[in-house]
Amino acid sequence: MNVNATDGESNMSKGGKPSQNVFDIERLRTIIELMEEHELSEVDLQQGDEKIKLNRGAAAPAVVHHAAAAAISSPATAVPASETDKHAGTVTINAPMVGTFYAKATPESPPFVKVGQRVSEDTIVCIVEAMKVFNEIPAECSGTITEILVVDQQAVDFGKPMFRVDPNA
Repeated sequence: MNVNATDGESNMSKGGKPSQNVFDIERLRTIIELMEEHELSEVDLQQGDEKIKLNRGAAAPAVVHHAAAAAISSPATAVPASETDKHAGTVTINAPMVGTFYAKATPESPPFVKVGQRVSEDTIVCIVEAMKVFNEIPAECSGTITEILVVDQQAVDFGKPMFRVDPNA
């Protein structure tokens, strides 16, 4: 596990009391325990100008080919041949963490992406809220959104497919 902090200051405030910032060692230990419990591979935190990035093992890719996702699904969940053909050549954008999926920045805002919209690797497709931190999720692939697989404010697990993208469209 790597723990990288940009600020080397002490975690104690004046008077020897623990500080109330996200970089307090006890809070970091709690976050690390939560990462292990929920099998998260990475957490980015920011408070003011200070940033910290926690990594567990190798970072999991955010984009997985549909065929690979089908291979790891349970045998009881057989996909009809017509479904497999329909999604051949597409990739999915998967949840990089456990959290709540938000299709829009605010309730009044339009969705980040719609079916039929072309995206590039740096296009923000949604927000996943984890531990009161709102994480903008980039597409990390180029193509056209062919399907949105989750609904606004739905809970997502690590690796859950959120969007289907046709890289050739």
